[in-house]
Amino acid sequence: MVQLHVYFKGIVQGVGFRYTVHRYAVALDLKGWVRNLPDGRVEMKAEGRREDLETLLHQIEAHFQGSIRDKEFYWDEYLENFKDFRITF
Repeated sequence: MVQLHVYFKGIVQGVGFRYTVHRYAVALDLKGWVRNLPDGRVEMKAEGRREDLETLLHQIEAHFQGSIRDKEFYWDEYLENFKDFRITF
């Protein structure tokens, strides 16, 4: 179990990005959150099996192909801080 922290850049606000990420994350039984940032990026923290988190990243990239210009991501230790996956504001 690990934690994934991602910043997505591009056309990622106002296109249903957070809701799509939420749907995929819940289907994979991941825990964490996704939110818009004031600078136009979207930030996500998620915990679960590394394979499931990698699947989530691939699903997001496939769904928003052409909208994501760049992403920064970091793997971290599993902290078990989250009870579910949420869209935060």
